[in-house]
Amino acid sequence: MNESVFVRPMAAADIAGARLLLDQLGYDLTPTEIRRRYAVIANTTGHAILLAECEARPVGLVHFYVRPALDKPPEVIVQAIVIDAAYRGRGIGKILMSAAEGWASERGYNSVALYSNVSRSGAHSFYETLGYQLIATSHLFRRKLGK
Repeated sequence: MNESVFVRPMAAADIAGARLLLDQLGYDLTPTEIRRRYAVIANTTGHAILLAECEARPVGLVHFYVRPALDKPPEVIVQAIVIDAAYRGRGIGKILMSAAEGWASERGYNSVALYSNVSRSGAHSFYETLGYQLIATSHLFRRKLGK
């Protein structure tokens, strides 16, 4: 990788860039909705969003949080990670995952976990190269509540 990668906490000013990144994974969020979601995360203890930049341009992000649980070890969960398609394969994902792992370790957590859609085989290979192991598979059930 020729470019220098700078990783920093995401700020409200980064919302438009984050929206473009998430769109590359198929998450078509309106500007209003992504601002609302960012505000909730930014104001929730135990969550972090890091942004990777190359030449002052957002090229990746990772959102992770602390998950306390009775049935699983208390650990940090990577909720979302995305690298701009033009920058994939340059080590940015590894840098962001390492930053999430460092954040978890600094806070006394012994593991980091993540969920990945079964259709994202390229992402699965990437996680395995970082030392992540497939532990379980499951189905996501959701019931929409009326408003």
